[in-house]
Amino acid sequence: MLIVSDAWTPQVNGVVRTLATVSAELAAMGHVAEVVGPDRFRTVPCPSYPEIRLAVLPRRPLGRMIADFAPDHLHIATEGPLGLAARRWARRQGMAFTTSFHTRFPEYLAARTHLPPSLSYAWLRRFHNAGAGVLVATASLRRELIARGFSNVRAWSRGVDLAAFRPLPAEAWDLPRPVFLYVGRVAVEKNIRAFLDLDLPGSKVVVGDGPLLPALRRAYPAVHFTGARFGAALASAYAGADVFVFPSLTDTFGLVLLESLACGTPVAAFPVTGPRDVLADAAGRIGALDTDLRRAALAALEADRAACRAHAQLFSWRACAALFLSQLAPVAA
Repeated sequence: MLIVSDAWTPQVNGVVRTLATVSAELAAMGHVAEVVGPDRFRTVPCPSYPEIRLAVLPRRPLGRMIADFAPDHLHIATEGPLGLAARRWARRQGMAFTTSFHTRFPEYLAARTHLPPSLSYAWLRRFHNAGAGVLVATASLRRELIARGFSNVRAWSRGVDLAAFRPLPAEAWDLPRPVFLYVGRVAVEKNIRAFLDLDLPGSKVVVGDGPLLPALRRAYPAVHFTGARFGAALASAYAGADVFVFPSLTDTFGLVLLESLACGTPVAAFPVTGPRDVLADAAGRIGALDTDLRRAALAALEADRAACRAHAQLFSWRACAALFLSQLAPVAA
């Protein structure tokens, strides 16, 4: 199978982590899975996200790559230059393909340009409805996209590396307790200020990098900003926190939720797509969802850390990869 994605290494985000891990799992299951990303093309920096590179004029070379690979299944993971080129090529060849909806670009664009989300959703609906199915990570997002006119919306959940993310070792954090933690991109669409503006006891910690980091360091001198962390250092950051606060209103899933829970750290979030799907009926035991984020953060202090770990164990990357495989369409369909 061939996966085409505008989000790929060396980018650091949930889409890249999902595709890289699922590809590895599929290979371990005996399948040939390859990802075509911007690293194979001439690129330019994405406006406002210079660390994200976009492929320039990829249509012809990408078409040759797809033809040479001759996939049994073609999956278009993103709606950027590569996704558009792959969609156009596949339609011209009469080749069936699937897509996935990872990112709420309409809301992100609205936050930056004030473009009405309805216009962006109309374009996205046209993009995805040309395929044999669009894969989404949560039940609530599936219902929302169906209501917006998307067709053949299919379920594809996510997983967590339980060996890498675990309760021990835990960062000591030489800071006043309790420690409220945010992990993720430091960007406007993550709604981080909703967390940083909260009146909470103890300390606030932000782990991550992004375009807003310099401005937030200046605006919130009392907050501990660590920059990006990876591997064991990231896991220990989760494990050493008292509560993980997830202020985003636009994420379609939030892998960081599972990573935190796997480390035994409860979650506080708004009751929106992603958190309400991941926490589901266990919210009272493993965290708190509330339209008042401060109230959720304080309530999450009472959660059961052992229950957090147990809930994360329900999500495996092998099951995620198997579900992904089952939802693909043969190219001759």
